Amino acid sequence: MTIAYWCVLAFGLSPYFFATLAKSSKGFNNNTPREFLQQATGWRKRAHWVQLNNFETFPLFATCTLIAHQFHYSQTKIDNYALIFIGCRVLYSICYLKDLAFPRSLTWLASILCCCAILFCS
Repeated sequence: MTIAYWCVLAFGLSPYFFATLAKSSKGFNNNTPREFLQQATGWRKRAHWVQLNNFETFPLFATCTLIAHQFHYSQTKIDNYALIFIGCRVLYSICYLKDLAFPRSLTWLASILCCCAILFCS
């Protein structure tokens, strides 16, 4: 399995990590998890938002990676851009949790550009 595929797997699992963070409270009730998340505040609410954004971004990253592999693009370039994508998403998540809007937007844009680079790195 390529590095890029490992990155797809890691990023695909990332929303569940942030869901766990968002729900990590003594008041969490698994009978009504959506109500709990709607009422969450602070970094827990922000962790929930990271989870949602990762779910939204995953299809683009996975699709670009799969298409690049299908067309036998340069594996080194695919792997490098996938690793950069993961790095951008880690920074994005940190910025989101710390409520740093402008750096968060920059890292989001960089991650989307990585997806484009993967798709066009022939």
